[in-house]
Amino acid sequence: MWKVQLFELNYDAREENAVAQVLKSRWITMGEQTKTFEQKFGEFIGAEHLPTAVANCTAALHMALLALDVKKGDEVIISGLTFIADANVVKMVGANPILADVSSLTDWNISAETIAEKITPRTKAIMIVHYGGVPCEMDEIVSLCKARNIPLIEDVAHAPGAAYKGKKCGSFGDLSCFSFFTNKNLSVGEGGMVIAKSDELNAKIKYIRSHGMSTLTLDRHKGRAITYDVLQPGLNYRMDEMRSALGLVQLEKLEEANNNRKALSEYYSKLLAHQPLISIPFQDLTNKKSAYHIYPTLLSASINREMLFNSLKEKGIQASIHYPSFKSFTAYKEEFKNHHTPHCDQICTQELTLPLYPTMPMESVALVVESLNKAIKEQA
Repeated sequence: MWKVQLFELNYDAREENAVAQVLKSRWITMGEQTKTFEQKFGEFIGAEHLPTAVANCTAALHMALLALDVKKGDEVIISGLTFIADANVVKMVGANPILADVSSLTDWNISAETIAEKITPRTKAIMIVHYGGVPCEMDEIVSLCKARNIPLIEDVAHAPGAAYKGKKCGSFGDLSCFSFFTNKNLSVGEGGMVIAKSDELNAKIKYIRSHGMSTLTLDRHKGRAITYDVLQPGLNYRMDEMRSALGLVQLEKLEEANNNRKALSEYYSKLLAHQPLISIPFQDLTNKKSAYHIYPTLLSASINREMLFNSLKEKGIQASIHYPSFKSFTAYKEEFKNHHTPHCDQICTQELTLPLYPTMPMESVALVVESLNKAIKEQA
């Protein structure tokens, strides 16, 4: 159906062999592969504590809020331009998500300034997302959180490998949460990681992941423990060995894959520089290394986005939206209708995401842009 898909897996025989080896081992729940993945990922990020591999990034964000004891009546500031999971997890612990606007129509990340506008005495945590893999202005955000004594949660779902002033995203937050969903830079299907900055939070996260138990199933299987205690209430948010094995292979590929994404994104920008009805955010990457998770564009208000989608589909080009507005969702439209986020509101109605993945040929970028230009001309 598609001449160019939105995303394709960067998989080869290495992933197949990694999973086959796990199956041959006859141990498929969380075990040595997961431990190794945690160690390697922690080294890659530069984490002070061993990361905790989990079922997915939504679980990671939920665990972060639980570890910070966020509860009913509390407020958590989140970006108005992100996936619904950030709002959902806040609601699931009984707290209230407060939407902060992004910096501008050229910088789609929230900032210390837009966050500060939403801080109240009830603010219990600040949750930022590095949109599209581009780091937020972390010096100002970290300083704000320290000055107000508010914990910082980094949603790094888009940004494994991204860096701010040479320091990897995921090393700034009190708790940092990663996604390894199918379309992410490091892809295992479902999966995530939590990195905690303090000993106390790190211990809480590990207990929350696995029923609050003092020992793991693998410890008992290996004869390192006979039984277990339950030290606090917990959940089952573990990652299995197949996904950890995939993660180890994907981690080895990540730097090269991100470099490929960068080259493709730069080619997109070069070709689209001649299209006056489309603008590209994040043109200034001073002090920032992007992970180039997606290629987002902002359409002119004169373009009918739905018609454009259909035209691209007819031409075999798959596109997407990152993201629909929270205010458009049935579950949230009443709650968020008075949240003032004008930049987010405009971006959500005019954003168009073009195909991007590490193995994408340069010729496909040219085809996408050619098809896009034709589709826009058809509306003239």
